[in-house]
Amino acid sequence: MTEIHTSVPTPAEQFPESVPLTAEHLLTNRRIEPTGGWRRLVYQLSGGRIIPSESAAELERRTLIAQAQTPVASGHHRIAVMSLKGGVGKTTTTAALGNTLASLRGDRVIAIDANPDRGTLGIKVKSETAATIRTLLAEAPHIVRYADARAFTSQSSARLEVLASDTDPAVSEAFNAEDYRTVANLIERYYSICITDCGTGLLHGAMGATLELADQIVLVTMVAVDGASSAAATLDWLTAHGHGHLVKNAIVVLNAVEPKSHVDVDLLERHFAGRCRAVVRVPFDPHLKEGAEVDLARLRPTTRGAYLRLAAAAGQAFSQRPDRSK
Repeated sequence: MTEIHTSVPTPAEQFPESVPLTAEHLLTNRRIEPTGGWRRLVYQLSGGRIIPSESAAELERRTLIAQAQTPVASGHHRIAVMSLKGGVGKTTTTAALGNTLASLRGDRVIAIDANPDRGTLGIKVKSETAATIRTLLAEAPHIVRYADARAFTSQSSARLEVLASDTDPAVSEAFNAEDYRTVANLIERYYSICITDCGTGLLHGAMGATLELADQIVLVTMVAVDGASSAAATLDWLTAHGHGHLVKNAIVVLNAVEPKSHVDVDLLERHFAGRCRAVVRVPFDPHLKEGAEVDLARLRPTTRGAYLRLAAAAGQAFSQRPDRSK
């Protein structure tokens, strides 16, 4: 008698193409609704039945937003915005970067003014309090929850909080390294991202602690010979003084780039791209020229796009886990 052998098919043989049973795979209506342009018009005219494919620009924008939304792996990330030369848009860059990140993320973002004397970060957002970084320092032992810290900040419409400094040099006191460490340690408890608007120069009291605690730096320069030379000298100084890791991971902002310039912007970009992680061009924008509050809604689309690229470049470092023993 012939023996018949039968085999029981394995699950993999029964279902050779295993697809995750998720909404993303099962539902056919999960393509993103167009927000504008001809794609939006086609979508509306078809009663929502036709959703044209996204353009390359829209796909790039979604990628940039996802990078800016990268979770902070260490729980807290410090960005120092700096320049050796004044008048290059350092404070404006701080406010615009902070507003962009805060508008895209669900966690708390704060910008603090670490100028050693008079700072102007406070005028980049509508003031909600007369408190300054000095009053926060005085009350530091009594700040035990987020609501206590929030009483010292002003918040923009994009949800960026700003901790200002005294704007009157006659009443302001020098802000030193120990002051910065105290503020930074306090901020770390309640905010995911802290963007520090540094004072110009590299030798004032607070700068040593700022660089010591920074996870990354944003170096701002104008498209001009003296500005570019100062920015390059800043990178040289940082490398020579033990901050080579910050230089390698730095983002350089070429600020207020005009459509026509006698300066070779491409050459500038190649120079800094060879030394740093990223270079972002921010075009000239009339709204920023006003020197008042930074409102993302009033920026030209190209300028908003530039700050989105800056936020995305910064966000690429959020997944790193820096040494917090510093």
